[in-house]
Amino acid sequence: MKSNGSGFLGRLSHRFGRDIGIDLGTANTLVHVGGRGVMLREPSVIAINKDTGEVMAVGEEAKRMLGRTPGHIVATRPLRDGVIADFEQTERMLAYFIGKVSGRFLLRKTVVVGIPSGVTEVERRAVLQAAKKAGATQAFVIEEPMAAAFGAGLPVDEPSGSMIVDIGGGTTEVAVISLGGIVHSRSIRVAGDELDEAITSYVRRAYNLFIGEKTAETAKIQIGSAYQLEQELEMTIKGRDLVSGLPRSAVLTSEEVRMAIQEPLSAIVEAVKLTLEATPPELAADAMDYGIVLAGGGALLRGIDKLIANETKMPVLIAKDPLSCVAIGTGMVVEAMHENPLIRKMLEKSSRP
Repeated sequence: MKSNGSGFLGRLSHRFGRDIGIDLGTANTLVHVGGRGVMLREPSVIAINKDTGEVMAVGEEAKRMLGRTPGHIVATRPLRDGVIADFEQTERMLAYFIGKVSGRFLLRKTVVVGIPSGVTEVERRAVLQAAKKAGATQAFVIEEPMAAAFGAGLPVDEPSGSMIVDIGGGTTEVAVISLGGIVHSRSIRVAGDELDEAITSYVRRAYNLFIGEKTAETAKIQIGSAYQLEQELEMTIKGRDLVSGLPRSAVLTSEEVRMAIQEPLSAIVEAVKLTLEATPPELAADAMDYGIVLAGGGALLRGIDKLIANETKMPVLIAKDPLSCVAIGTGMVVEAMHENPLIRKMLEKSSRP
């Protein structure tokens, strides 16, 4: 992949610690601080005391509480399908994360938040409002595929087509980018969460066993695959027997997980195909030369690059740091916006109410 270091992001301002880029994800939130890189990477989970309204925990600590809290404490994920489902809790979670990285470095807080390309104007305004209420002096949004392309080092400012597929927790973003803009994009609310749900449903049908979302996610990470493995894997899962109601375990194989997640994977592949069909032929030819670049946590699923390559007949690459691409991209953009009017204009346009 070509670096865009010579393009309009080549000279970053490095306003040390003043600016923040945020990948506000359904599963995880990453925070990039100017001049310091990605300073925070925690689950997008918050635990609240229902009786007092007090925040009990945020991030990793709150995720450990999922499914394990007493009646008066509720651990929830305030974002669903890439957008805000609970505005108040998202605001409190953002304030906690921003405060955690602030310290003495943040003299001012210009914040850029990555959002799915398919959000509504209401959802866009909700993100901006949440960022401002969480302490941002200025708040902007950038579409996640654009941020991911910056973070992956694609030559997005050149007159050639670059294709990015960002598979997150709640949404999959597919976009073709040229000359600093998105030529065509498609956003579907099928991603990591749907893979977990598919595994949960399969285990319920096949084994009469109810497992939690954390167990399903662990199975996806440890033995999940999108393409046949040279050596298949297996793991022991534990849950509640749907007949007796008692705890029970079962052995789950990678072949079973692959079969379970076939439907959501097919939806992701179809989104890639439809985006390619709608792309001008010259840019599609460029994408063939550069290859399709995968970002997001879903890019780490074994064999997903082989699956997409096989279905599209195009080369597929996985970004160097797929989990951090959006956060790195928002950080690059927020640093550059103070010196580059093109960047600022792009952010103002995408953040306009």
